[in-house]
This record gives sequence, C-alpha cells and structure tokens, in this order.
Amino acid sequence: MRELWGMLPDELTALMQTWGEPAYRGRQLFKDLHKGLDFADMTVLSKPLRDRLRGQMPVPPVTVLEEHASASDGTVKLLYGLSDRNCVEGVLMRYHYGVTLCVSTQVGCAMGCRFCASTLNGCVRSLTAAEMVGQVLCANRLLRPENGRISRLVLMGSGEPLQNYDEVLRFIRLVTHPDGLNLGARRISLSTCGLPDMIRRLAGEGLELTLSLSLHAPDDATRQTIMPIARRYTIQETLDACEAYYRATGRRLIIEYALIDGVNASQEDALKLSRLLRGRNCHVNVIALNSVRERQLYGASEAQIARFMECLTANGVSVTRRRTLGDDIEGACGQLRKKHLEEHGQ
Repeated sequence: MRELWGMLPDELTALMQTWGEPAYRGRQLFKDLHKGLDFADMTVLSKPLRDRLRGQMPVPPVTVLEEHASASDGTVKLLYGLSDRNCVEGVLMRYHYGVTLCVSTQVGCAMGCRFCASTLNGCVRSLTAAEMVGQVLCANRLLRPENGRISRLVLMGSGEPLQNYDEVLRFIRLVTHPDGLNLGARRISLSTCGLPDMIRRLAGEGLELTLSLSLHAPDDATRQTIMPIARRYTIQETLDACEAYYRATGRRLIIEYALIDGVNASQEDALKLSRLLRGRNCHVNVIALNSVRERQLYGASEAQIARFMECLTANGVSVTRRRTLGDDIEGACGQLRKKHLEEHGQ
C-alpha cells in the first residue's frame, strides 16, 4: 500500500470505505496528516481507526536525524532519516517574505555534475511523494513554536526532480491541495539540469511552477566538461524546451549559473552568455560556488563575480546574485549527508 502521506484525498476516501468507514473520513485524515499530527492527536477520528492506522503505518516516512542552525542568518540545515536508513538533506531558509524549504527528490543524484556534492556517490534511489511531503512536515514542526510555516518550496536538494517525474508531480499535487498545505504552485520552484522531453511534458501539466535551469556554462563545450547531461542534449535543445514551458505557463525562466574559477567565469564567458540569453524572457541567478574539493573546483572571486554581473547587465540580461545562506553549517547540498555517511561508515 502507498504511504498515507503520499495519498490524495480521493485515494484516502476509497481506502476508508474499504475499511468500512464513512467516505468523509478520507478528507479528515488527509487534513490531519498534512497538519503534521501524530495518529494519537487525530481526535476527529475514532480510537479504533487511529489504532488501525498506526498499525498500518507505525513509522512516519521521514524523521529529523540532525539539525544545524546558522549563527549568522538563521538558516537551518536538516538531515532527514528515511525508513530504510537512507538519508537526505534539506535547508530551511529565512527571508523577509517568509520561510523557504529546499527539498530533496532523490537519495543522491545520478546526473554527475562536477560542482555538486550530492552526486559524488551516485543515486541510491528516488524518493516517494510521501517522503517529500514528510520533509515539509518536519520543517513545519520545527517552525511551530514561533507560529511559522513553510511558505515557499524549492526542489533544489539532492536529485534531479524530472528523473523522478511521477512522484514529484504527485508531491506537487499534494502540497498544493486546498485541504492540505495549500501552497500556491507559483511558490514552488523546480530546478533541473535540463531534460528537454520532461520539460515539455511538465509544460502540459497545467501547473504554474517556476522552472529553474541549471545552465552553468555559456556554450556546449564548456558545459560538457562539468555537466554530463550536456553530452546528450545541447543548450539550444534545452532552451527551446524551456521556451515551450514559458509559452504554456507564462512563467519566466530562471537560469542558475554557478561561477567557477577558470571554467565559466571570465569576461568572454559573460559575453557569450549575454548573446545566448539576450531577448529571452529569463532571469540569471548568479551563484557563488561552494568549492568541491574532491573535484578541484573553486568559486570565482568577488571581483570576478562583480565583473561578470556588470557585463550581463550592460548587455541587457536581467541578473541578480543568489543570497548566500548557511556557509557556517555547510549549507550546500550534499555536504551534510556526505559527512554523516563518512562518520557512520556507510
């Protein structure tokens, strides 16, 4: 049976009816599950039903193994434990407009991007929708004492979301459901390294998600040295799919670009990127790279970053620098999980 946290209201209704319960119990159960309540606290349900639910699902899909709070900016790095003893990371980030949670969609990642620690040990497996929902519920539980809750989601943790398409779409349907967390689709960003066929498929789902493309290079030759996916799809193919997504949803494309010293951060690179993106409805999010020592990749200097952004702006490309959060707690994706696995001999 699918985990309860990954079931939509009509599915829970059908389950309740097979158990001899009234149909409305499914909606009640859905609401309480997405409030993050334990079965014992679901007092709207009868005790025999609560006991039966606990017997079916004695362990929640996700628990918090470690919590690391930044002393400088309030960012919280979370290490989540899964029921099969795997673990994934999440980052809770505080902004003036609310609290954003970075969600993982897979245990590890198969994409092999050289600048990302999540991919160092490959992909173990994809997460279920329930496990993704569980990450949000854990974060909301941490925010409860301050009467807070997650207001935005970014699917930018470990994994390639479009490689786990069906479960990610189910997760989005769950967290946007009005009887549950009721997040607006426009408050959810999905980051992909660029799978054109899946981007076009996503365009047909009727969801106004923000699409973020991890581009990180101004030309195919450079991209192929740091992102294996570039050997399969050209930048042009990928941008054409993103254009189709924009036409279907009206949502401006976000270009993620991590500046790597000696790889993609020169003035020539900035000019190439300007020519590539000029006239497109997109915005460039420049990222100061967290160095990945295992790959001998290091972030560009502050002066390089400033010159790169000035060049884009001068050539008519919208650009901002992503705010750096959680530097003192190894906030970059994959770092905490890697450390945990090493310490526990996994």
